[in-house]
Amino acid sequence: MRDARVTLVTLGVSSLDRSGRFYEALGWHRTKAGNESVVFLQGEGIVLSLFGLIDLARDAGLEAEPLPRFRGLSLALNLPSEGDVDRLFAAALEAGAASVKAPQKVFWGGYSGYFADPDGHLWEVAHNPFFPLDASGRIDLTELGA
Repeated sequence: MRDARVTLVTLGVSSLDRSGRFYEALGWHRTKAGNESVVFLQGEGIVLSLFGLIDLARDAGLEAEPLPRFRGLSLALNLPSEGDVDRLFAAALEAGAASVKAPQKVFWGGYSGYFADPDGHLWEVAHNPFFPLDASGRIDLTELGA
């Protein structure tokens, strides 16, 4: 399973400065590894990379096209309690996110909400009582037979 991991997520953004400040306000730590074309932010066990949208498309050999509001992808932040969800959701809005769906009890038995970052990337903030977090805040489903 050593290859079954995500170590870095890259988001195409319209402004490295604005997006860098947004994610720093949510607790990510800007590293010195970046340059004028890319920002690397250290998280808990993962790095978030911010790359200019057009440059990212070019790097992948694609044309940059207008982004649809719903891209068929969300990133998730799982937290230990409903109060933590409310706190982080409020911090995201304060930092410039747009509320997509306010945190609420959901059909699957948890509590979650969605916000969009300044470039429209969709983030879920959730408390899932069925996915316990370990001491470092990570989900490990191996004990559940997953």
